[in-house]
Amino acid sequence: MLTDAELELLHDVLDLARNGATDQLAAAIEAGVPANLTDASGNSLLILAAYHDHPSAVRTLLDRGADVHRVNDNGQTALAAAVFRRSAVSVRALLAAGADPDEGPRSARQITDFFQLDDMAAELERPHDTRREC
Repeated sequence: MLTDAELELLHDVLDLARNGATDQLAAAIEAGVPANLTDASGNSLLILAAYHDHPSAVRTLLDRGADVHRVNDNGQTALAAAVFRRSAVSVRALLAAGADPDEGPRSARQITDFFQLDDMAAELERPHDTRREC
């Protein structure tokens, strides 16, 4: 059972991902907060950073072992969130880290089709190497 102070700390870390506080987020993970911490809706730190369009936070989380295959309660991955936000830098980093455009019930590829995001569809089709662009 976590104390109220511990719960508050974890909520604060989730906010760091939402706000793109990269250095503080890195410090929290290095202090022992799991890189795959999730909120009550299944949003991981990586999904939150991608959805709120913080490529440097995405890169920091990937470098610290965040799972690109996590799917939130809405069936979305970090890649789907980055595609929805049209963040090419985050999309490239996630693909280079092994994210699958077809993963999840609401996949990144489905989002490009539904919202007619031709630029993001093209990103998903580009060859991606292990070079990190964030």
